[in-house]
Amino acid sequence: MNTVKVRNVIIGEGIPKICVPIFEKTAEEILSEAKDIAGLMPDIAEFRADRFEGYRDAGSLRAVLAGLRDALGEIPVLFTIRTSEEGGEAEIGEAEYAGLIEKACESGSIDMVDVEVLRLDDAESIIEAAHSHGVKVVASHHDFEKTPTKDEIIKDFTEMLKTQADILKIAVMPQGLGDVKILMEAAEEMSDEHADRPIIAISMSDNGTVSRIAAEAFGSAVTFGAASKASAPGQIGVEDLREALEDFHESLDE
Repeated sequence: MNTVKVRNVIIGEGIPKICVPIFEKTAEEILSEAKDIAGLMPDIAEFRADRFEGYRDAGSLRAVLAGLRDALGEIPVLFTIRTSEEGGEAEIGEAEYAGLIEKACESGSIDMVDVEVLRLDDAESIIEAAHSHGVKVVASHHDFEKTPTKDEIIKDFTEMLKTQADILKIAVMPQGLGDVKILMEAAEEMSDEHADRPIIAISMSDNGTVSRIAAEAFGSAVTFGAASKASAPGQIGVEDLREALEDFHESLDE
């Protein structure tokens, strides 16, 4: 499997990388959170722009992205506009969605961008535009209602694999521990037998906490932890998550 290097972080090798969301409304709150996150030294910081009250204004968006770049230093920035169709707060059409992503990529302040490829008519154009600015792409799909079958999860991953995205991500909602097992088994098969690039597989909520800690066991390259505010159910605090990942990694070597 190919790895993906973003600044000084290599995704797809070793212990799964920790990504921490910035999930605030105002520019002041966002930049304050970014400074706190920088102190926690995660591998990646995700800016959930759909939460930002000024995300539709090009000047406001550009200014907050520049501020994030300064605050986070060499920590890679993942830019995400999570739409309401996939559990986020942005109610926008495809053209506006694509335009916002392009503005973020043009800013020179981000390193990665999340693209909801399975719901888009022309995801490839967005991916090509991001790559033209040197920005890596995380193809993503989220289901906040249920966990599909193992075959359906693999099918969705396989559809993502047809794109030029650099990393593939699926997050689903379990109704019980059996659903968590389904997600983990699908991810393991995808990682071992099909994927030529890093994947991210997450089972949300408290039931899915094990999927965030044991990610290395089933081939998930990135896991998400919380600083002060979780952006999805079941996220664990960064320091506790780091310790758990390291302990789990050591147990695999025994």
